[in-house]
Amino acid sequence: MADCSRTVEEVKSLMKSCRGSNPQQVAEHFTRWAPTYEQDIKKLNYGPVSLAVDFLNSKFCGKREEAQVLDVACGSGLVAKTMVELGFRHFVGVDCSQGMLDEAAKTGLYQDLRLALLGTQRLPAETGAFDVVIITGSLHEDYVPVSVIRELCDAIKPGGYACMTAVDRKSEKGDKYRASLQRELQLMVEEGLWTHVSTEVIKEYMHDIYNDHDDKQSEHWLQGTLYLYRKSLN
Repeated sequence: MADCSRTVEEVKSLMKSCRGSNPQQVAEHFTRWAPTYEQDIKKLNYGPVSLAVDFLNSKFCGKREEAQVLDVACGSGLVAKTMVELGFRHFVGVDCSQGMLDEAAKTGLYQDLRLALLGTQRLPAETGAFDVVIITGSLHEDYVPVSVIRELCDAIKPGGYACMTAVDRKSEKGDKYRASLQRELQLMVEEGLWTHVSTEVIKEYMHDIYNDHDDKQSEHWLQGTLYLYRKSLN
């Protein structure tokens, strides 16, 4: 039976526990966690999914009920659950964890679910097949390498959207990852692969799970950035 009694500190520890792991270890970690993942992260008021979906929805110009959505690092299906409330209907999910894909399948919202270790295996998506590609919470030095961004772009139809979120963690590795991500995004604009639609910095993106704070009575937040790009028509 699923453990429903984890404390906030225990959930934070789970989120931190795969730092520095290899892709297969990350996948195994999330498979072990999958049965209680959603109820656990609710304890942290985890915001990247709702922030990203609202951000995308405010800029999306197509017909939501017809849009083909590729949900990358889909986890247990939180993105699809949120997007379906706004009229989106067609979802394909990709994740590194079979356990998470099993949880996503229970939602009944995905037409297909695909297993892949991003960065190690190529993104399992048809070229130019999707109106929206969305990835929330996984553009991070411990999860998805920056090189995957071009694979996301390849999967988008001309005129389609890429919605991405990344935590701005203050560390040497975090700073290097963020700088590399921003260079790649701008380079792809300069190459004519897509155009920049909007970027939004969120001061209270998620609770700071990475550092122990002396002041246990106050909440400490990490900043995050939301990115939206639109694939070029040519």
